[in-house]
Amino acid sequence: MLVEIFKISAQGSGENAKLRTYIIDSSDQLKYNKRPLVLICPGGGYGFVSDREAEVMALQFTAMGYHAAVLTYSTCPARYPTQILEVAQAWSIIRENAGKWNVIPDKIVILGCSAGGHLAASYSLFCGEEHITNSVGLTADELRPAGMILCYPVITSGEFSHRDSFSALLGGDYNDLLGTELLEKVSLEKQVTENTPPAFIWHTYTDNVVPVENSLLFAAALRKKNVNCELHIFPDGGHGLGLANEMSQDSCGWGVQEECRIWIKLAEVWLKNKFGIEE
Repeated sequence: MLVEIFKISAQGSGENAKLRTYIIDSSDQLKYNKRPLVLICPGGGYGFVSDREAEVMALQFTAMGYHAAVLTYSTCPARYPTQILEVAQAWSIIRENAGKWNVIPDKIVILGCSAGGHLAASYSLFCGEEHITNSVGLTADELRPAGMILCYPVITSGEFSHRDSFSALLGGDYNDLLGTELLEKVSLEKQVTENTPPAFIWHTYTDNVVPVENSLLFAAALRKKNVNCELHIFPDGGHGLGLANEMSQDSCGWGVQEECRIWIKLAEVWLKNKFGIEE
């Protein structure tokens, strides 16, 4: 496996922004060498980037036969749209090296957890904006993900919002942001179009940090625009479960939720049905 780290530096980026790639070795003994890639945006409320949703998750996708990459994006005090520009730069690096790495460029999927889910969905919705395309010299089609995997995502800035995420992303107190055009824009259930990539989404009904309504609102918006979506709501579990197994539990042993750990297998089936391995 080829593991490389690339410095990410967009307007407003912090010093620690980076892209770490996990590229499966090619071999003439393998039937498939060219593979899709899953780009992972861990969560952390736009205040930090969670290691529990980073490499341990990337290795699950490489075990399935997909290349993977993890973006450590800038967090507070970095503000919107720095993080989207960083995803675009990471996307540009992946596409630039697609031939060398045997990445299928039109089969790059973006994954995000919690606030990273908000970033993944924001990028998917806004990557065609002129200031994004101009920042990396790629077209909207070249920057568009083939699909999204959203794990307990922050979506709405309205009634069911995770207010701290939006305060960290936009700066200032959430109440001072109410009624602003920017807060409305980053309420992603309101931004879905017919061109939005298909999505795999999962959440827990009892999430007491990012309410399940975030996923329900986004799935309903996708349905309204006839964008294909697979949605799983598990009956129990807290927020930030990651893989929901022992591999991603926190240092205190929290984060194992037996009924939720199947989500990664469901995502594997979704990926295979949508994109497969071969071109």
